[in-house]
Amino acid sequence: MLILDVKGNFYKAIYNFCVQANRLSDLYVIELGGKFKYNPLHKPNLKPAIIANRLKTILTLFSENNSDSYWLDKVEQVLTECIKFCRLYNDGYVTFVELHKIVTVPNYYLEKLQIIKTLFNSGKLSRKDCYDALSSIEFFEKEFNCLDSRTLSIIKSEITRITNLFVSDYDILNTFSPEKNDINFHGFKDLISHGKIVVLNMNISEYKNLSKIIATYMKLDFQTEVLSRLAHSSFENIRPVAFICDEFHEYITTSDADFFSQSREAKCINIVATQSYSSLMNTINNQYCVKVIIQNLINKLWFRTDDTFTIEDIQKQIGKEDKVKISRSISENAKITNYSYLSDTLNSMDSNITESVNKSTEFDYIFDTKFFTQNLETFSCLAFLSDGYKIYSPMKLKLNPYFKTKG
Repeated sequence: MLILDVKGNFYKAIYNFCVQANRLSDLYVIELGGKFKYNPLHKPNLKPAIIANRLKTILTLFSENNSDSYWLDKVEQVLTECIKFCRLYNDGYVTFVELHKIVTVPNYYLEKLQIIKTLFNSGKLSRKDCYDALSSIEFFEKEFNCLDSRTLSIIKSEITRITNLFVSDYDILNTFSPEKNDINFHGFKDLISHGKIVVLNMNISEYKNLSKIIATYMKLDFQTEVLSRLAHSSFENIRPVAFICDEFHEYITTSDADFFSQSREAKCINIVATQSYSSLMNTINNQYCVKVIIQNLINKLWFRTDDTFTIEDIQKQIGKEDKVKISRSISENAKITNYSYLSDTLNSMDSNITESVNKSTEFDYIFDTKFFTQNLETFSCLAFLSDGYKIYSPMKLKLNPYFKTKG
């Protein structure tokens, strides 16, 4: 189970749940200054291009509504070569600090190049290592170092938006870019198979960029391990897992659309909460991805909202029904009508008053806009639920918060 505690206050409830279930030993809390040290970049089994793509995905969260992907693509290419290069001279260990130095520190690349040459001359590099070394050196010598100053500055500024955090703060460096032997959280591969509970305890208002980097990377790492089980395990042997995230719009990425559409077969339960569908759109700026994510979340609880985009989408999903519309009209017919100059009115005599009631059937949305904006009280919602075999009719529910005494 991976739980992203965006506000930093849900961790206490999770701790209490673990105590009640006698699962406290299975709880892994990732936080600054905590007992677990985690390096997101230390993934020896992953190709450099995959790690670089993850970093590019994280950068999209910092570049909201960015329609020009050229710079992000170039950054991904540079990061791929930096990771390959770093693995060669640093015994396969990659950190944010090393990436920062390769990109920003003058002559740092040349210093490490001498280490690689020494390893090559002593025959300590495999054929694969030699190929990676040659491709990285060609990239830096013939492309990266030949870029004009403006292009180079933009690429460096994009990369340092991530790496600066790990260089400038000791606690961040010590927790998320530690020495290789100090790492005691190695990702989700073994934790998933043993049913561990991983919680990222990091308030996004206090550590905005760091929270997005670590949370998004942990989410991508978790998703990769969950889906990889499909290729290596039979359906009967796959252990159910769960992903829980409040304020999901802070960490949503386009890759979530693919994961949510495939995660059911991998027995992954996704529980996410967001302020509105517009919040998701504002982060990834891709309406089709948002629709794929929404339609793959079968069970939905809709609370009061004023967002018209959310309301309209809910109305379309729930559908329409025949509604009876009643209209009434009253008319008066008089045989004699006189005009009064004194009161400036018409006075009718020998009149008849008639009332007509008309009923008509109209095909309209089951829940109107007023229901979502005014009729849903606090801790009540419109529920759209399934038991796995059938879909229940939408219904209004009263919810009992866990932090309130049950009455």
